[in-house]
Amino acid sequence: MQPDLHNTYQASTVGLARNKVLRNTYGLLGLSMIPTIMGALIGTHLNFAFMAASPIMGMLAIMAVFYGLVFAIEKNRNNSLGVFLMLGFTFMMGLLLGPLLQFALRFSNGGQLIMTAGAATALVFAVMAGIASTTKRDLSALGSFLTVGAIVLMVAVVANLFLQMPGVQLAIAAAFALFSSLMILWQVKVVVDGGETSYVSAALSIYISIYNLFTSLLQLLLAFSGDRD
Repeated sequence: MQPDLHNTYQASTVGLARNKVLRNTYGLLGLSMIPTIMGALIGTHLNFAFMAASPIMGMLAIMAVFYGLVFAIEKNRNNSLGVFLMLGFTFMMGLLLGPLLQFALRFSNGGQLIMTAGAATALVFAVMAGIASTTKRDLSALGSFLTVGAIVLMVAVVANLFLQMPGVQLAIAAAFALFSSLMILWQVKVVVDGGETSYVSAALSIYISIYNLFTSLLQLLLAFSGDRD
């Protein structure tokens, strides 16, 4: 009888810890949208001509800052500094939306398409997070598939920096939309199963997937529904 009570107590404690991580992850994700929106609003008024003049160097500089901040966040994943670094990171990511948003706003229905992409992103996140929170299936095999997919996508992105083919860019956007949706499913499931104990790391990985999903959907909407009149 006593061992059963002990096991029940342990299971209850583990369950409470997992729920706390998941709750804090969602809270930090929601908070991160504020600096993202602020950065995006500022980014729409900035001049990104330097990136157009040298797209490869611009991409390398962005990747250096991106991975530098990700590294700093992960180093501080278990303290309050990690939260502040996360908010700074999301502000920067908002700024980097500037060129895409500027391009979208050249369309007469650009604002509507931005809102549609945002709503679709929120819907996909809600659906994937809901599935991850309720399914009993083991999704560990999905992690290996996504690792291979990430490598393939990165190679395609780098290759298209040189090829500059619109058709390939759209194919990459569609692949990123699917990949990011599956990443959200897998990442939330990892938290639910107790595989991630830091809500900062969890929020960071899910945020990046949400960001990629939004930009991919917006690119696809602009390509197929954009009205230049």
